[in-house]
Amino acid sequence: MRFFKPNLRSSIHAILSLGHPSVPPETMEMEIDIEDIRRAMLDLMTDVEDARFPQVLRRIRYAPDVPGLWFLRGDLMAALASSHGEAVAREKLETLSEMFEDLLPDGLRSRPSPLSSSFRNSEGSPLARADGTPDSGFKPSS
Repeated sequence: MRFFKPNLRSSIHAILSLGHPSVPPETMEMEIDIEDIRRAMLDLMTDVEDARFPQVLRRIRYAPDVPGLWFLRGDLMAALASSHGEAVAREKLETLSEMFEDLLPDGLRSRPSPLSSSFRNSEGSPLARADGTPDSGFKPSS
């Protein structure tokens, strides 16, 4: 008894369905997948002394999915901050975080931080005045 019975129709269907990608080539080049993010994270780790953070490298290398890599950004930030300083590490992680934009569920996306300058200067900030200038929130007592 044969489990797979090849016939002419299934062979032709297999040839035609695999021969042409369903996504246009321009779109295929623009998409970012888990391996692109993993490669970018490992590239950032090349500047860090590998002997001090082997567990971070291992966890990045073997993360099973995009949310797993998302949660490893904190470990990556700690590794980068130890060798470059927090300001440089934050700049490097901002570009990395943009790669996750369409790959995460809504609950895992970054929210604007009240500590960031872009949030303080935004219209929706509780620390922004009506004219758009930032307000420190400090009111001297009279």
